[in-house]
Amino acid sequence: MDNSGASHGLLQWHGTTIIGVKKGGRTVIAGDGQVSMGNTVMKPNARKVRRIGEGGKVIAGFAGATADAFTLFERLEKKLEQYRGQLMRAAVELAKDWRTDKYLRNLEALMIVADAETMLILTGNGDVLEPEGGIAAIGSGGNYALAAARALTDYEDDAETIARRAMQVAAEVCVFTNDRVTLETIED
Repeated sequence: MDNSGASHGLLQWHGTTIIGVKKGGRTVIAGDGQVSMGNTVMKPNARKVRRIGEGGKVIAGFAGATADAFTLFERLEKKLEQYRGQLMRAAVELAKDWRTDKYLRNLEALMIVADAETMLILTGNGDVLEPEGGIAAIGSGGNYALAAARALTDYEDDAETIARRAMQVAAEVCVFTNDRVTLETIED
């Protein structure tokens, strides 16, 4: 994923695989720790998955520019507060702002957010997507993790096991993904 504004002639920042898995009464979001610039690993242990909102009832992971993601985390937390913890409503309102606000429109990040009932992918295009089959993945290794998780879901009942194995597959295949996984879980 381009996190630098490469259209401005800067080096490209790559990195991140984030996966969300909802199964068996649990929702898990996991992410790797690698941040790369060009072909150099700049940081191996970034924390791209965290709890947000009142009481940490929402988990979120981001792919993209770190500063942009933190701005979006803060905005989502404010929306959660404004809409009394209703994730879907807060996400839709954030997506509207993200698409229409002159400042937010330039943010380069994607997010997976979840609470006990809902998991969503949020994009700067104004998309609020509820993934099919309870599996969502974003970032440079997202397609690898998504494919691995979908293959595992018929054979494995534990959301955390699926997410960890999918992240392992992504780390083995995607050069912008490593095996230093941060994981957060919410029980239904």
